[in-house]
Amino acid sequence: MAGNDHAGEELTKHEQLLEYIRDLPIGTRISVRQMAKDRDVSEGTAYRALKEAGLAGYVSTKERIGTVRVGRKRRSHPEQLTFAEVLEIVQGSLLGGGEGLDKTLHKLVIGAMELDEMTGYIDAGSLLIVGNREGAHRIALAHGAGVLVTGGFGTSEDVKELADDRQLPILTCKHDTFTVASMINRAMYDRLIKRKIMMIADLVEPTAKVGSLKQSATVADFLKTSAETGYSRFPVVDEWNRVVGMVTSKDVVGRPPDQSVDKLMTRRPMTVTMNTPIASAAHRMVTEGIELLPVVDRQRKLAGAVSRAELLRAMQFANRPEQLGETFDALVWAGFSEERDAEGRQSFTGLVTPQMSGALGTLSEGVLTMLMQQAVARMAADLGRHEHIVENMTVYYLRTIPIDAQLAIRPHLIEASRRHLKLEVTAALADGEVMAKAMITAQTIDAS
Repeated sequence: MAGNDHAGEELTKHEQLLEYIRDLPIGTRISVRQMAKDRDVSEGTAYRALKEAGLAGYVSTKERIGTVRVGRKRRSHPEQLTFAEVLEIVQGSLLGGGEGLDKTLHKLVIGAMELDEMTGYIDAGSLLIVGNREGAHRIALAHGAGVLVTGGFGTSEDVKELADDRQLPILTCKHDTFTVASMINRAMYDRLIKRKIMMIADLVEPTAKVGSLKQSATVADFLKTSAETGYSRFPVVDEWNRVVGMVTSKDVVGRPPDQSVDKLMTRRPMTVTMNTPIASAAHRMVTEGIELLPVVDRQRKLAGAVSRAELLRAMQFANRPEQLGETFDALVWAGFSEERDAEGRQSFTGLVTPQMSGALGTLSEGVLTMLMQQAVARMAADLGRHEHIVENMTVYYLRTIPIDAQLAIRPHLIEASRRHLKLEVTAALADGEVMAKAMITAQTIDAS
C-alpha cells in the first residue's frame, strides 16, 4: 500500500540510522563506534539500530571479519543452507575461511572412506563431515568444498591458510559425525517447511513507505491523503511511528474538516508482524470483517500494511499441507488413501501404526483429531472450498482404537453455505464398527 511519506525531519535518530545502513553499499564493514561518531549519536543508539538491521537481514556479523552490509535474503531456494547456518546448527566454531560462510552447500559427504574413493564424492558446494584427517581436509578444500571437523578436533595451520586462500570455511564442533549429519538433515527439513509457508514478509517490503496519518491529523488531512492515494483507510501512528489506531472513510463522514482523527479512530487495532502466516492473517480479517491490517515490528512501529484482497490472492498460491512434505500431519496422512463408493462418497482408509499411539498404546486422540480434520479438508477441496479454517470440533462419541487396525475416516456433509461448512465425521474399523464420531464446522475463505 502506497501513501504519503514521512518527512526526513520527522524520523527518529533510530529510523535515520536504519536508512543510513540500508543505503550503504553491499560489503561495507560497519562499526558501532565509527557509526556513532559519523552520525553523531550514542554508541547505544548505534548498537540498537545495527541489531534491528541484523534482524531484518541487512547486515551480518562474521567471525574475524565483523559486521558487514549484506543483501537482504529472499525466501527463494529454501532447501539450501549456508555454511554460516550450519555453523549455528551444530553450535561449532570457525577455524578458517570465514569469507566463505555465506556460500551455500548442496550436499553432505560423510568422510568414512579411503581418500582416493572420497575424491569421487566431493565437488564444489559440498560439505565434508569428517574427523581429524588433515589429508581429507586438504582434498575437500582443493575441490571447492567446505569442511566440518567433528569430535571437537582442529586442523593444522597450513590447512587453515588454504581455507582462507580458497574462501571456503572449515568448521569444528564437539558432536560425532552421525549426530552432526542428523542435526543438519533435520534442520534442512525444518527450514524447508517454514520457508514454504507463506508469511507476511513475502508480501511486504520493509523499506516501502506506508500511507498513514499522525494522531494530530484532521479530517481534512484524511480527505487529502485519500484523494492522493485512492485509499479509504489508514493506520494512525504516534510521534514514534507506533500504531495506535485505524481510521476509515466511515469514521470521518459528516465530520468537520478540523476534527482530529485521534477522536474518531478505532483504538488498539488488530495488527500482524512480518512472521505472521498469511493464512492466519486472512482468517482474522475475514472473521473480524477487517479490510486492512497494519504490519508492525517488535516495538509496534508501522512497517507496512496488507489488504484483505492481497492476502486472499496470495493464499491461492500458498502451499497446501500435503506439499509441505515433512510435517507430522503430512507424514501420518501419507498412509491413508482415498476411496469412493458407488454414489461418489469419500472415505479415507489407512493403517494405525505404532508411531500414532499415545500413552495407552492405542491411537492418540490428537492423531485421531488430525485425521478427521484432514478428511474434512479433502471434502472441502472436493466442493471447491480450498481455503477454510476449522472453527469448531465436537467429538461426541469416542472409543479406544488399537494399533495395527485398519481405520476408515468418512466425512458426511450436513450443511453448506457461502461462508460455512458443517460436517459429521465418522471413524470406523474394517468390520464397520464405529469408533469415533465428531461434528466439525469450518469457515470457508474466498477472495470475493
